[in-house]
Amino acid sequence: MNFRVSHKTRYVYSEPVSLCHNELRLVPRSLPHQLVTRSKITVTPPPSALRERDDFFGNRVCYFAVQQPHDELAVTVKSIVRVLDRPDLAAPPPESGAWETARERLRSPEDPKTMDARQFVFNSALAAAAPGLRDYALPSFPAGRPLLLASRDLMDRIFNDFTFKPGFTTVSTPLSEVLKHRRGVCQDFAHLAIGCLRSLGLAARYVSGYIETLPPPGQVRLHGADVSHAWFSVFAPGLGWFDFDPTNNLIPRDRHIITAWGRDFSDVTPLKGIIFSGGSHRLIVSVDVERWEEGDGTG
Repeated sequence: MNFRVSHKTRYVYSEPVSLCHNELRLVPRSLPHQLVTRSKITVTPPPSALRERDDFFGNRVCYFAVQQPHDELAVTVKSIVRVLDRPDLAAPPPESGAWETARERLRSPEDPKTMDARQFVFNSALAAAAPGLRDYALPSFPAGRPLLLASRDLMDRIFNDFTFKPGFTTVSTPLSEVLKHRRGVCQDFAHLAIGCLRSLGLAARYVSGYIETLPPPGQVRLHGADVSHAWFSVFAPGLGWFDFDPTNNLIPRDRHIITAWGRDFSDVTPLKGIIFSGGSHRLIVSVDVERWEEGDGTG
């Protein structure tokens, strides 16, 4: 499946900003199942400095600075991405093994991939292990249950037990509050699942990206209606990483586009920075994810 992704971010300031430094993580990753054929970053006003690099997790990062007074900052990232279909985990392979076996292998890693995944067992600021999270996770992880089957059940329970409620939480809302009120957004549900898995000694990471959204039958798709999305990934020693989307109760296949991954949202913030100004600001974000055919142009 080929997609054209456009992510537009605007900051409108109440007072002129004299200087800003920023980092963005909005360029999709190049992966075996995801091919990025084109990507373009446009910043207005034009930046005085712009550099790209890969961060610790291999995410593409763009640093830029605007050193002239401005009352609005606009950043647009346009990409053409081909997403290949991934296996359906409706029936996880038996070789995924019991989840307790995965935990033991993570404690004593015997290969580089498992050693690398071990860092995702430990707590992070926004997705830390906790007794309440362990208690919530345990019904999905009875003794001997295959890791991927248990993770899928956890995804299913979060989808059914929690209500998607934009505005109910913020980035800093503790997972204990999300668990108590059973409300939140995709970011909260991803963090919740990660905290549950880490509470059991398993490796889980936060994945940021997009998902193609389709309009109801008979209705026209609205431009700018898509948003950034988040889900979680669990590591199965000997097999690798497997993604789960608890917001939609989906196994990501060919409609999820990955931009970045890390320990939690703080590692993959789409756009962050500092400004020199005494005023306030208003944030406007517009995202389009649409199917694309060769010859359509980049938009």
